[in-house]
Amino acid sequence: MQIFDRIDQSNLEQREWQLWLLALTVLVVFAAGMALVMYPTVFSRPVVLSGMTMRKAFFALCALSLLLVVYFVDRQMVIRQLRRQLAEEHRRITRFRQEASDDLLRTLPRLDHFRDRLVMEFRRAAITEQALSMVLIELTPSRELVDTSEVGTAFGDAAKTLTRKLRGEDSIYAFRDGVFGIVLPGVKSSDAYQVAGRLEDGLHDASGASNRFSIRTQVISYPDHAATAREMEEVVLPYASDDSAVKPQAGELTAVARG
Repeated sequence: MQIFDRIDQSNLEQREWQLWLLALTVLVVFAAGMALVMYPTVFSRPVVLSGMTMRKAFFALCALSLLLVVYFVDRQMVIRQLRRQLAEEHRRITRFRQEASDDLLRTLPRLDHFRDRLVMEFRRAAITEQALSMVLIELTPSRELVDTSEVGTAFGDAAKTLTRKLRGEDSIYAFRDGVFGIVLPGVKSSDAYQVAGRLEDGLHDASGASNRFSIRTQVISYPDHAATAREMEEVVLPYASDDSAVKPQAGELTAVARG
């Protein structure tokens, strides 16, 4: 056994058996020694132990006790190393998640691309006499996450959830941190509300038990809520700004808040 060596996962099981064997041996020896010491008192019969054998037993017990202490210290060193490795692995995973979330959020198209897509889809809907809907999603981070690096990770997880739940012809846009817009070609307002509900359920799962963010969704549909692409865009513009005071309130549009 190499004392205070580095951790090798291949021999962790062997080390555990060594510790159990040593612990059981020490317990047996101590129990036998205690029995010999207490035997004269319990049974009123003296036990004569002397000579070289007794000295050898004494030194062997001392050596065994020292070995047990050294082995326990070694186990504590192993535990400390494992904790450091776990902490480092957790930091590495967290860093990778943050980088992946940042990359995803950076790759999402912004407001300019949204305007171009909205105009194109609106023209197509007007020519083919089909419906066109949008779902606006605003995420508000919890107080524990405000001004921390975990905000980006939470928004990235939300973006992943939204992307997975969209159809191939749907498109998602990031207007600013925590605010997303989704264009749903050919979807009526009644169906858009159902889509918004499904997206909200997925976002609540992504929010987790700690409620990393609260969710507000709003549905805008042509021709039920807006008659032109400009009207639909005007609903979006306040969401692209940090000024929440100018955001439209719930009227003919749907605003849902949870969290």
